[in-house]
Amino acid sequence: MMIGRWILLFVLGACGLSATETFEAVTPQPVRMHSLSTGALHAAEGHAEIVNGHGRSGNQCLLLMGGTNRTVEWQLPSARQKQSTLEFWAERWTRAAPFVFHVEARIGKEWRKIGEKNDIAIGGFLTQIRLSIPAGAQALRLICSSKAGLLIDDLHWQEDAPMRVTGIRPLTPITPVMLRAVDQPVMGFEVSSEGNLDAPALESITLELMDGTRATDIAAISVMHGSNTNKEKLVIKIASIEKISTRMTIPVQQKIIAEEGPYWLAVTMKDQSSIDGRVRFALREVRIGERTFPFRDAVSVPQRIGVAVRKRGDDKSKFYRIPGLARSKKGTLLAVYDVRYHHAGDLPADIDIGISRSTDGGQSWGPMIIAIDQGRDPSHSFDGVGDPAILCDEVTGRLWVAGLWSHGKRAWHGSGPGLTPEETGQLLLAFSDDDGVTWSTPRNITSSVKHPAWRLLLNGPGAGICTSDGTLVFAAQYRSADEPATQGKPFSTMLSSKDRGVTWQLGSGVKIDTTEAQVVELPDGSLMLNCRDNRGGSRTVMVTRDLGKTWSAHATDRSALREPICMASLLRWKENDGTNYYIFSNPDSTTARHRMTIKVSADAAQTWPEKWHTLYDERAGYGYSCLSPVDSKHIGVLYETAGDLNFLRFPMKELLQK
Repeated sequence: MMIGRWILLFVLGACGLSATETFEAVTPQPVRMHSLSTGALHAAEGHAEIVNGHGRSGNQCLLLMGGTNRTVEWQLPSARQKQSTLEFWAERWTRAAPFVFHVEARIGKEWRKIGEKNDIAIGGFLTQIRLSIPAGAQALRLICSSKAGLLIDDLHWQEDAPMRVTGIRPLTPITPVMLRAVDQPVMGFEVSSEGNLDAPALESITLELMDGTRATDIAAISVMHGSNTNKEKLVIKIASIEKISTRMTIPVQQKIIAEEGPYWLAVTMKDQSSIDGRVRFALREVRIGERTFPFRDAVSVPQRIGVAVRKRGDDKSKFYRIPGLARSKKGTLLAVYDVRYHHAGDLPADIDIGISRSTDGGQSWGPMIIAIDQGRDPSHSFDGVGDPAILCDEVTGRLWVAGLWSHGKRAWHGSGPGLTPEETGQLLLAFSDDDGVTWSTPRNITSSVKHPAWRLLLNGPGAGICTSDGTLVFAAQYRSADEPATQGKPFSTMLSSKDRGVTWQLGSGVKIDTTEAQVVELPDGSLMLNCRDNRGGSRTVMVTRDLGKTWSAHATDRSALREPICMASLLRWKENDGTNYYIFSNPDSTTARHRMTIKVSADAAQTWPEKWHTLYDERAGYGYSCLSPVDSKHIGVLYETAGDLNFLRFPMKELLQK
């Protein structure tokens, strides 16, 4: 059976053959036999397959399946004339015994073991395996005995020869730097080379601070080395300086290992640094061995300065997710989020709803406040409550938080028909009348708004609104009844109150297979619901004039705003002269949660001109974000990376300058 084509990169020169192979162009399916430019790949039924969603550098990799002596044989096109080195990355899925992995090479008629590695790490492709392939090798066998299998990716084959550096390529991604965080990348560079023996050392790096970047704002500059900025756990610090000046040379002294990824220049900012500032570097010189590589135009983008409002490990919580953001009538910013104490996974789990407050426009944030905590009974899956949304009642100043309580396994996949906590997830509301410092005992409104046949009802995470006539509105979502027409699939809707939160009414569903939504008021008083759509590609956008009883498609429905199936944020901004702008934030992609971008519309969300698109963080992460006014001149965004929650502040005039 043909399994598609591997991505191959060959360099044939004075230093011999080099080949790098991944699995991105391969159709995921079991491996049988396939002819490659580097030979033929063979596996018996049930021994190996190409899998999607687990790759190291991409989405796909090779899986040696669970069982005894699962084997992939790689028949080489001709015997190796020279000794060579094979490198690849591996990942285990479980610590359960047994686990044995080794590689054999065939020379003539004899199979000879050339390497064994039984301490491969769990998760994340943290283990690199390097094997010396003897001259005369005709084939290789990768053999594993395990409970759950072994993942393999990013194979690199190099005929042994002295290393020669052939070039350096500067990297200038958009990666904001955060207060309260360490070693934040500003720019980087990749080293290309030929050969693998007698590697020269990276001796030093010379850089300059540019465009008003203040040396007094920087506590330290570090040199990091690793796979990429999206896999932080593979990045290590190899040098650092704390004496910061306009021009600096950082001594490094590390042997070049080109296949282990780029080098990054990273900063740790002082806590008093202004979040209205920028950090920008120019790479001037890299010295490797006896060679010096000068640069004239290797300059980073001006990196924004933000605040890590919540970091993994803060208050003994391993992860923070699901950001919401609002401004109180007193001008306080309130960030709301999931406190995921033990892992990054969704409900059911040990999760509380946390609040952080800022009274200085997002420059600093106070201690975490727990707004809703339903207990930690292990017999009920810790009674987690999460997926919060927040709104400010502009009439009374009362702050509201909505969230989902899972009493046992009663979240998205475990909730069923009914109204009680033992049957279905519960929709809770809590409020604060002292600017978010203390919060009421949560009120359960499930029985008054949920249809008993539905599998689940919850709010849409992020932020709700108070309309011009004082109506309180949260976006919401429900999983429908198990009936032929809907089959338990989700629908976005809205939850509203016209009596200051005493009673709440639920609208009808906008469209099947829509979930997390955000709501805004349009200039004519109608309400627009902008929804995550499980079909992918672009957002569902619907309009109601009767608080969700009926819906009509907006002109941009499923067309104007692309998405990779993710939560997004939408905000109405009113200028002092009465001009309305609409501001949108999400991962600007149809394939992955990266490229976090703000877009602005000046025509009631009819169009989103590209000149008003601002890419603010291009790294991959969980991708959720929430927008809020900060004051009369700035907006803020609270967004997820990989377990942390970051805040950035933008002058509105800057978003409209392009």
